[in-house]
Amino acid sequence: MANAAMYRDAVIVAIVRFPIDPQLAADEVRAMFESSAPTYQKLPGLKRKHYLRAEDGGTAGGVYLWESKAAAEAVYDEAWRERLTERYGAPPTVEYFDSPVTVDPDHITVE
Repeated sequence: MANAAMYRDAVIVAIVRFPIDPQLAADEVRAMFESSAPTYQKLPGLKRKHYLRAEDGGTAGGVYLWESKAAAEAVYDEAWRERLTERYGAPPTVEYFDSPVTVDPDHITVE
């Protein structure tokens, strides 16, 4: 890493998954994602969200980059779980990961 720029910027990654109707067309799922996207723009502690749809169309979710686990947990509360369970028919799963090193074309970020 001698020539790589290094920055300290802690990131917690949360991967959220929930079932969706595999019969939904990709365009319908994209529209669903687009309609919810503005609600994530100003969430405290959220750095980025990537929406996900499995190739078979039966699972959706997101990859979230958070400033802290506490910020993520403030969003993934019981009311959130109940909303998603009601909407999609099964509870969402949330997995947390530390991300000690991040690479993009311009620099390497090391926690």
